[in-house]
Amino acid sequence: MIPENGKVLIIEAVISGVNEPSPGKFIDIEMLIMTTGGRERTASEYKELFAAAGFQLTNIIPTPSPVSVIEGVKV
Repeated sequence: MIPENGKVLIIEAVISGVNEPSPGKFIDIEMLIMTTGGRERTASEYKELFAAAGFQLTNIIPTPSPVSVIEGVKV
């Protein structure tokens, strides 16, 4: 159980909203092919997902790899 004001960190690809190639979009295609309903998300989709779970998206930290560190705080 996460305490009030506790944090959750997710390491995941974040798809840009710009119509240009990116590794995250390739991962998204793989997820659609290999899973049932699996997909990568945009920053705004992570914000909605966090809110639905009782968290506030506070930061997305890009890394040199195709994944980012996504931080949320329980509200």
